[in-house]
Amino acid sequence: MKDLKAKDIMNTDVFSVRDDMTVQELADFLTEREILGAPVVDSEGEVVGVVSCTDIAQSTTTEANMLLEKSTPVFYGHGWEDKLNAEEMVRLQGKENESLPVREIMTPTIYTVPEDTPISDIAKAMVAGRIHRLLVTRGSRLVGIITTLDMLKVFFD
Repeated sequence: MKDLKAKDIMNTDVFSVRDDMTVQELADFLTEREILGAPVVDSEGEVVGVVSCTDIAQSTTTEANMLLEKSTPVFYGHGWEDKLNAEEMVRLQGKENESLPVREIMTPTIYTVPEDTPISDIAKAMVAGRIHRLLVTRGSRLVGIITTLDMLKVFFD
């Protein structure tokens, strides 16, 4: 296990979203694919950020705040996102945010690791930075993604 590298555990089917996509389209995209987040690309195809269910929730007003307050957070204050179904995700975004573009709610910081990064370094980076997804690169090209679920699978295998 200690000899595993990013390329050994990464998911090569990386779903990305456009930065001009609306929050409504994003919510539909994430729920249809049953994923919690994705890299964001601009019109040129360059990765410009990442977006997640948490970003959708944080972009909303009262209803999201009430949901967050009522949740019993686990591990870094997250965990409620995976308990939402498609209808709740759409409702969570609120009517005022339906046409808001993804670029307005995304996290512009991108965390990447080269494909030959040892998984011990990946785990340290994810824990230290409280990061749930790392983009894997070969040179300057995006070739995969590693999520916290991917890391858990390694430890259980």
